[in-house]
Amino acid sequence: MSDPVVDKIQKNPKYLELKTKRNNIGWALTLLMLVVYYGYIALIAFNKPFLAQPISAGVTTLGIPIGMGVIVFTVLITAIYVRRANNEFDALTSEILKDAAK
Repeated sequence: MSDPVVDKIQKNPKYLELKTKRNNIGWALTLLMLVVYYGYIALIAFNKPFLAQPISAGVTTLGIPIGMGVIVFTVLITAIYVRRANNEFDALTSEILKDAAK
């Protein structure tokens, strides 16, 4: 059995636009995160002396701020997705639901 409302939504060109936009940004941000995370892990695995360099005269090494940068990057790309979802994706979803209710 098929729900006519679901069929109407799936055939709506705005729904296809929403799916495409969400998938594109999702994959792009996922790829960026994988590059940053695995890049950091690769540095740990293959260039320990670089990460072990002390910052100035202290005991903190270069690896600590780079690792914190990975965490900050994660928060940043999450904020980018949430902002886009709240502005663009929610507006498209509302339009799709209005069209489906007709």
